[in-house]
Amino acid sequence: MKHAQRTCRAAVVTLVVLLSCLACGGAEHLDRGLVAVPRGDGSVFLSWRLLAADVDQTSFSLARREGSSSEVRLTETPQRLTNLIDKGAWGPAVSERRYELRVHAQEGTSVKETAHVAIRKDAPPYVRIPLAGDYDFQKVGIGDLDGDGSLEFVIKQPNFNTDPYQRPGYWKPSTTTYKIEAYRRDGTLLWRHDMGWSIEAGIWYSPWVVYDVDGDGKAEVYCKAGEGDPRDEKGLVQTGPEYLIKLDGQTGRIVARTDWLSRDGYPDYNYYCRNFLAVAYLDGQTPSLVMQRGTYNLIKVQALDKDLRRLWHWDSTQEQTKYAGQGSHGLITADADRDGRDELVLGAAVLDDNGKGLWSLAMGHPDVCYVADVEPSNPGLEIFYGFESRQQTDGMCVVDARTGRKLWTHKEPTFHLHGQGMAADVLAEHPGMEVLAGERDYPKRWLYSASGELIEAGGERPLTPRPLWWDADPQKEVIFGRAIQKWNGPAIQPIEGRVIVVMDCLGDHREEVVTSVAGEVRIYTTTIPTRERRPCLLTDHQYRMGVVAQTMGYYYPAQLATEF
Repeated sequence: MKHAQRTCRAAVVTLVVLLSCLACGGAEHLDRGLVAVPRGDGSVFLSWRLLAADVDQTSFSLARREGSSSEVRLTETPQRLTNLIDKGAWGPAVSERRYELRVHAQEGTSVKETAHVAIRKDAPPYVRIPLAGDYDFQKVGIGDLDGDGSLEFVIKQPNFNTDPYQRPGYWKPSTTTYKIEAYRRDGTLLWRHDMGWSIEAGIWYSPWVVYDVDGDGKAEVYCKAGEGDPRDEKGLVQTGPEYLIKLDGQTGRIVARTDWLSRDGYPDYNYYCRNFLAVAYLDGQTPSLVMQRGTYNLIKVQALDKDLRRLWHWDSTQEQTKYAGQGSHGLITADADRDGRDELVLGAAVLDDNGKGLWSLAMGHPDVCYVADVEPSNPGLEIFYGFESRQQTDGMCVVDARTGRKLWTHKEPTFHLHGQGMAADVLAEHPGMEVLAGERDYPKRWLYSASGELIEAGGERPLTPRPLWWDADPQKEVIFGRAIQKWNGPAIQPIEGRVIVVMDCLGDHREEVVTSVAGEVRIYTTTIPTRERRPCLLTDHQYRMGVVAQTMGYYYPAQLATEF
């Protein structure tokens, strides 16, 4: 009975994902993302994407190539599952195996599509993309830069960061310039763009995104830019032109530019050096670029079409309700009011798709801000907040995304809730998502259920767990330190390097962990079999927009529009 309920639930999720793609002008063209990685027992684990456009009858068969012509069938008949273990992968004097995935419109029909992958016997238990030098990186984005359906990886390096806040230990002069680099999965460097000295080496100065905004089937890269070297004697950039530029995805060449939002109206450097960039489907059909300037004071937002022409301009002075100072550490795209068009969650305030204020809590700046299907009993999406600004009450709260109505709140005073926090379903015994936040300078942590039941208080839980789908059940695992584990369980998978993002970029619907190791992009992908059949998470519109936004601002895991 439980399996039947989960199968029915998976079918509903598949339908919702497909409708989400149709509402946003069609799905992104993706290949099968076929991946092969070794398991500890000597077998090889293979997994691949189910796409939102696949019909229920779509099935798969897999063969292992032996030499140049012969093959061994690994599936007697086509299967519906999107993963398989090859237990007999290696024999004597075999150093490499090649696999062919065949996609069938339905069981027993001819092959309509194939995909290939190779693996060496000495391969590590992860995917490695070598970089063009022995450096690390700060951000990574994905996009199909050449239109072949395979995702390329775009990084910003090095991992140096300075904050505009003018206090010792925060701002420091940049020692180098940021470089944006595009790589194929095999490590081929496609191009490098030097952002130059007009962009200080800090997250808030250098927003960028990877996405096919112009609709030609190939992703572009958009980023903030300037001219020359306008640094003053201290190293601050306070003058000079500022632009949004478009880089051709195949060459990195600058092909278009427009003015960035001006510095006018801000009280000082700390306030105007806060910049964001996102992609939103404001009409429900086509992607637009959205620039934001300001977080703690004046906030300006401008929407642009594919030709970088202004669709609308908004700033917080236009609203009667307080919108100034409501910004978070990211700009989130989501259909907050369920009208089929994307809204912009600035933080404790939301802009409608037409560039008008939808609602504001007027509570100040939240460090923690997640838009997701947190509480399944409340229709539509919710937003979970943890506020940096001091609150007598409600410093943690879950609100209805359409109206801003508070569904429940934390009643104790809070001083400075800090860090990424968490919104994820990690405990099966509590319906919906669990949410976590805690104080920066006080040993206080609170884990609540979706309905507002206090589950844990205190303790030494990290404030930046990285939740992800890794094993075969509907609950997420979390990354604590250098291991993936259950919320209250032992380590499942060790990882090396600094975690950059969690996203579904390879294989089936489970998520990958992308880490930075000197000289390489390292991608950990699960080797745990599952009988669940779900579309690739990138085919969920809100999740895809969340992945786009992970290259600017602080890192927050992408969220689905509808939870498993």
